[in-house]
Amino acid sequence: MLVTIRTKNKVELEPKVKNYAEAKLAKLEQYFSDRDNPMANVLCKEYPEAKAVEITIPTKNIILRAEVKDETFLGAIDLAVDKLENQIKKHKSKIYSSMKRREGLSQYYSTNNDFDLEKMKTEVLATNLVKSKQVDLKPMTVDDAITQMELLDHDFFIFLNTETNKVCVVYLRNDDDYGIIETNM
Repeated sequence: MLVTIRTKNKVELEPKVKNYAEAKLAKLEQYFSDRDNPMANVLCKEYPEAKAVEITIPTKNIILRAEVKDETFLGAIDLAVDKLENQIKKHKSKIYSSMKRREGLSQYYSTNNDFDLEKMKTEVLATNLVKSKQVDLKPMTVDDAITQMELLDHDFFIFLNTETNKVCVVYLRNDDDYGIIETNM
């Protein structure tokens, strides 16, 4: 696996941290087929209270991403790799479930996937949808949606944006700022 390591906020990484990241990410290669050349982008950031590591692995069908904070870069790397491994297993489980229902999809993934199909069949972990909820889309401004989200003490809020007439999601980012996702309809 090709690993690219960058830093932000003038962080100087020791060589042992770089070597550790490459070694930990190498263990994820088992989930990819031999014809794939996975590439991992690692971004290390330092905050006054913690060290943060963001790892992104773009593949043909999905983008795997994990961002974690810990007291040390080594600890953050461990947590991020574990998170990525869980994402891969979850994704494989969903594909495998779909293949059981639709033969055409099975044929597609057996010839055109980023993952080894045989390994996927033996390593699938069951995932269960634990909650389903319906919401009424209420027309409001972005500021009103953020206020509503804070009043409900949620991390995100779905609403109909009165300015654009589109379904949007406002959310609380890890840096305590807000973000918005706007749908294309």
